[in-house]
Amino acid sequence: MNQSFHRYICIEGNIGAGKTTLTRKLSLDLGALAIYEQFTDNPFLPLFYKQPERYAFQVELFFMVERHKQLVEMNPYQSLFNETVISDYFFTKTLLFAGQNLNKSEFSLFNRLYNAISSTAPEPELLVYLHRSVDKVYNLIQSRDRYIERDVEKEYLQKIQDAYFEYFKHEIRHPVLVLDIEDLDFERKEEDYTLVKDWILRKYNLGVHRIRLIS
Repeated sequence: MNQSFHRYICIEGNIGAGKTTLTRKLSLDLGALAIYEQFTDNPFLPLFYKQPERYAFQVELFFMVERHKQLVEMNPYQSLFNETVISDYFFTKTLLFAGQNLNKSEFSLFNRLYNAISSTAPEPELLVYLHRSVDKVYNLIQSRDRYIERDVEKEYLQKIQDAYFEYFKHEIRHPVLVLDIEDLDFERKEEDYTLVKDWILRKYNLGVHRIRLIS
């Protein structure tokens, strides 16, 4: 199966889950347009990991503006060629992360700004969430050893994971495919990649669909 039922697919997951790797492999395999989050362009991110209380608002505001700008410019529903588009993030993650990182007054202001622009960001036809345990993603983060991620703590990863699953309880706008991929290595093992791809390319009804994949 090499044809998607979905014109716009977003790949999500915790930090280190493999979002960008899978987006890259799928886009090359399917001849799809890929949209990658430019997280390294955020000048506040390294500062945030060291002093989250001080730099949370700046880092989240920068992410929101840049994500919105990128998605509007590359809107998959305005393509003349009706090609499949795969993104390694979806815009709503902006609000999920902000909800974990901002204090009450900051989040109130941030939420007003988010609501003012979110309606113009394209919504995915399928949201895929790559689920690995906090211990697993923490170890993957440590092994890839990115400078800006060296201060990421397990407690923070747990908060992000909990925010996603709380969001999924109320998501009714599009199908959500949660893939439990704890020990899969779709970057190096072709059979693991094929297994993940086959599930993503299927058609799903609205609501959450959770699948446990074993290599």
